[in-house]
Amino acid sequence: METIFALASARGKAGVSVIRISGDRAFAAAEKLCGTLPEPRRASLRRLTLSGELLDEALVVVFEAGASFTGEPSVELQVHGGLAIVKAVLAALGDTAGLRPAEPGEFSRRALENGRMDLTQVEGLADLIDAETEAQRRQAVAVMSGGLRRIADGWREDLVKSLALLELTIDFSDEDVPEETSGEVLRICSGVLDGVRRELRASGAAERIRDGFEVAIIGAPNVGKSTLLNALAGRDAAITSEIAGTTRDVIEVRMDIAGLPVTLLDTAGLRDTNDIVERKGIERALERARIADLRIFLMDGAEELALQPVDGDIVVKGKADLRSNTVGAVSGVTGAGLDRLVGEIGSVLASRVVGSGLAIRERHRHALRVAEQSLEAASGILSGFGPVELAAADLRRVVLALEIMIGRVGVEDLLEEIFSRFCIGK
Repeated sequence: METIFALASARGKAGVSVIRISGDRAFAAAEKLCGTLPEPRRASLRRLTLSGELLDEALVVVFEAGASFTGEPSVELQVHGGLAIVKAVLAALGDTAGLRPAEPGEFSRRALENGRMDLTQVEGLADLIDAETEAQRRQAVAVMSGGLRRIADGWREDLVKSLALLELTIDFSDEDVPEETSGEVLRICSGVLDGVRRELRASGAAERIRDGFEVAIIGAPNVGKSTLLNALAGRDAAITSEIAGTTRDVIEVRMDIAGLPVTLLDTAGLRDTNDIVERKGIERALERARIADLRIFLMDGAEELALQPVDGDIVVKGKADLRSNTVGAVSGVTGAGLDRLVGEIGSVLASRVVGSGLAIRERHRHALRVAEQSLEAASGILSGFGPVELAAADLRRVVLALEIMIGRVGVEDLLEEIFSRFCIGK
């Protein structure tokens, strides 16, 4: 396999930049630049030179095969983060025989191929790199550290035990087989099925942490929705005006609320209108508001809107700065009531992610649904004392679904898509 190299830290000027080399020729390539290499996993200062010219002084760290991120012999060069320095070192590596620049995600792909990570851990790593909030970070770390694999491996171990008991029944059907065999297999299947269902139920909340919540601000024209959005965002994201119907399209602002990723939606004011463009904006507003995870109804009085609050929505009064009674009111102009509103949004959304699981992708959920259906079928056969061969086949389908979820089998067609989303150097 070819030896690859890439800048592993962010591009641009920095105090330190990390250049990663991985493959059989990694040590030889590093020796060409810095002479003798330090002991494995011990950072040492070295002078990087090319044809006698000093390129930089860098910390060099060597990782032996089996002890690196990729599982291959690897070297990391921690150079000064000047653009010219990084460019010179990368050029020197590019001129070294047997080396080539890494493709996006190639280091992580080699870690997968060399058994250093499973596919769920690779996906967790991608999410960790993209994490914007504390909840996303915690979730990604849990997946990257192998949390979902450990759960699946526990189920797999129980299922293999069940299969062994069923195979005993099949192989020795003419001899005395303990009567409690079916009962034991049923007990194990019931435990695994409960776990699979629990993870499926929690997957919706887990996906929301990963992808984020949508919170729509709803109200009549000129009630202060755009001003409120700007105040919450801390910038002029939406145009504000005293002219009704100014907001024609849905305006989105990404925020971090209570550690959760939230997209606030400023929608067109809800009213009857003959303006074709405004009416289209109102239709879009209603469509997005209906599917939003949470709606904030900003009210001026007791006006009737085309969309009404449901349990879990938040209802507040607008323009607190113009009211004598400010109880339950907010103002995007003065900021009155904003802290309370943000706290309420955070509280509502946080309650919806309590007990979130680690199955965070549709791929994971599909595998779990297959496992659930097959476990139900196997349990039904065993409860009705049907052919144990069919029950065994169902349990083997469960094991296969779990293996696919972890990425041990049947995912080759997914790899290109997954790794193409990684940055070069990871």
